[in-house]
Amino acid sequence: MAQTPPAELIWVPAADEYTDEAMSADGLIRVRSLFQMRCALPLDQPIIESTREVELRSFDLTTDVDGFLAVNNRAFEWHPEQGGWTREILEARIAEPWFDPGGFLIHESEDSTIDGFCWTKVHPATDDDPSMGEIYVIAADPSAHGTGLGRALTVGGLVHLAGVGLSVGMLYVEHDNEPAVSLYRRLGFSVHHVDAAYSAMPTPEP
Repeated sequence: MAQTPPAELIWVPAADEYTDEAMSADGLIRVRSLFQMRCALPLDQPIIESTREVELRSFDLTTDVDGFLAVNNRAFEWHPEQGGWTREILEARIAEPWFDPGGFLIHESEDSTIDGFCWTKVHPATDDDPSMGEIYVIAADPSAHGTGLGRALTVGGLVHLAGVGLSVGMLYVEHDNEPAVSLYRRLGFSVHHVDAAYSAMPTPEP
């Protein structure tokens, strides 16, 4: 039987099994789980020394838009939010008050084309959390897989965040993205909490 498409997702921060039970009582099921992972900054020196050294530069709005979008959309072809970005989506993110071009780090291949990036974001301290530096979006072009570029971009972003005075690094990652989760654990990250997305249980059509 055909099923109706899922409703809009309802995100709940720091969800657990009790959240699942409460949402289930309202006819909602968990459909996605995001790990929020954190690490102490600065990174341990052996981690930095064992990572491929790469040259990173700040994003340039006048020259880098097309190159960034090409890498982003190839790397996140599978992702429900990050894939399929347009110039308009990118410009909307850049217009956010938190945007800092100095924290939007770009890597170029030997032929001077963009093949990776690490976009960072600074969160001010709150009543519950210290100020944190987030790896907001990070990707290496699929053509660079196996070269160590992904790890190098991650470390480069964290070194940048430590350099602006932050002592906690943070990122979000899909809970079942095992290669990424494994890499982040090797760099000193651990899961702080899990954010969950819920949707209405699909109703079979007659």
